[in-house]
Amino acid sequence: MVKNMQDMTSGNPLKLIVKFSVPLLIGNIFQQMYSISDIIIVGRLIGIQALAAVGVSAPLFFMLVLVSIGFTNGLTVIAAQRFGARDYRGLRRSVTTATVLSSVFTLSASAIMLLSLDYLFRIMNVPQEILRDAKDFISIISYGVIMIVFFNLLSGFMRALGDSKTPLYFLIFTTLLNISFNILFIYRFRLGVKGSALGTVCAMTVSVICCLFYIGKKFPLLHPKAEDWKLNWQFSKQHLKIAVPMAVQFSIIAVSAAVTQSVCNSFGPDTIAAFTSAMRVEQLATQPMVSFGVAMATYVAQNFGAGMIGRIRRGVFECSMISLILSLSLAVIMYLFGTHIIGIFVSDEHHNVIEIAQTYLNISILFYFFLGQIFIFRNSLQGMGNAVIPMISSIVELGMRAFAAIYLAARLGYVGICYASPIAWIGGSAVVSLGYFWVIRRTGQRYLYQRTATVNARGRT
Repeated sequence: MVKNMQDMTSGNPLKLIVKFSVPLLIGNIFQQMYSISDIIIVGRLIGIQALAAVGVSAPLFFMLVLVSIGFTNGLTVIAAQRFGARDYRGLRRSVTTATVLSSVFTLSASAIMLLSLDYLFRIMNVPQEILRDAKDFISIISYGVIMIVFFNLLSGFMRALGDSKTPLYFLIFTTLLNISFNILFIYRFRLGVKGSALGTVCAMTVSVICCLFYIGKKFPLLHPKAEDWKLNWQFSKQHLKIAVPMAVQFSIIAVSAAVTQSVCNSFGPDTIAAFTSAMRVEQLATQPMVSFGVAMATYVAQNFGAGMIGRIRRGVFECSMISLILSLSLAVIMYLFGTHIIGIFVSDEHHNVIEIAQTYLNISILFYFFLGQIFIFRNSLQGMGNAVIPMISSIVELGMRAFAAIYLAARLGYVGICYASPIAWIGGSAVVSLGYFWVIRRTGQRYLYQRTATVNARGRT
């Protein structure tokens, strides 16, 4: 067994989750550095209009990234369950099935985005002066989405085996490559916004190649045999049953962000730049909660595969308590230092942009707890193979975010937009928390019935 692999079906749950989360947290921070480095380099080296162009492209960029993450995470849930059940042949078959399904998904996602780009920018109210740069940026990303998909898939396979450290190392490597390529293409070759997109695609390409070589050398459990490539439709359906709802769920999240962004776009480039900067700061600040959520997906999937329902309950409860402490701490930090962090993205003379961005942060920090609960309960449900309730939660989030962004913005202006995310978090957390308690109760009853039936059968023999 590779040194970094971790069996999470034994030992102290909180200690395992925290140990697994720390590399994820560091990795997620570095992953956020992708977009943050883009914003800093674009905002500083090109200007506010270029920053706004990247900002209006963000919902579509996140659409591709989030749907890719949702789909690949859904595929690798089966791998984690097979590993937890010690079914190594099933694990290898899951690798081949996920690889084929990901290839089909990639071609479809790229084609859909490129064909619908003009229409999407129209309904998003993208200002004419930044339209060309925005289209160049997202077009290049769409052509390179295959690298985003397979980087997340390969990282997901390693995490399914309990290894959160190796994906961290590759994320750090990829982020440093991305920053280097961005500076090269933007500063040296003067490619403007195109250079930012090219930097991301090139960095991902190098990292995918390195991941393949590393897995080939260090992860023998992930090496499929010739017979493992024979696809079974029923086994593929097991993967798609989780992956498709998760992809839809993440696409709904991205659509809700696009709705908010389209309303924000009507306020002009300064507000777009401010909102873009504030969202990047928030995404970075909430990474500890994101990391706990991803850790719970692997922890729950392995224990679910092993039939250890009590350990799932204990891990979710303890993780929720940690999330509460984190949300309060992050709120204090963002309130005290948010303005200084925003200043990293925008030069000091743009006081109005900084002030607009801080307005958003001062409102959203009051609701971080609800966001943390979404990550924990959503990923726990997905680890148990339930992707429907998280998808319903995302639909609720979309509805509430759209209502706030459109209705409140019409009456309160920009402040109304600032309440869109908090209102969506409250609705989404209510759905997934109630859904989790319902599912875990039914699952516990089912396992108790199965164990009782087994004992009775043995007694009769």
